Amino acid sequence: MSTSHLHLFIGWLAMLLGAASGALMGLFFHRDDWAGGYGALRRRMLRLGHISFFGIGLLNFFFALTLSLVTFPEAYVRVASVGFIIAVMTMPLNCFLTAWKKPFRHLFPIPVLAVISGIVPILIAWPSS
Repeated sequence: MSTSHLHLFIGWLAMLLGAASGALMGLFFHRDDWAGGYGALRRRMLRLGHISFFGIGLLNFFFALTLSLVTFPEAYVRVASVGFIIAVMTMPLNCFLTAWKKPFRHLFPIPVLAVISGIVPILIAWPSS
């Protein structure tokens, strides 16, 4: 499977997980006190985890689209690919873990650095002509 096809698949899988997690949480949203209430950290982290599936899934779509339009050195593509894969796995997971136990918030640099490691190689290797 090519890198662009892999990231299209990952993007669609992330969309499915975003929809499924949203549907699951939607079963409880009618309760004002669910997950500590609307403004509670627990509920905010659950919502962020759900939305991060969509957001990082979109990054994977954009990466696949970019690879189909622009040629980059393979080493840069590999680094960016790994970064986006780690990001799509760790951002929602970290959000959900933080909703469960607050100290997991200290792990947020992992998905953030993963996103950055996906974006920066593309910008560095962007063709100048």
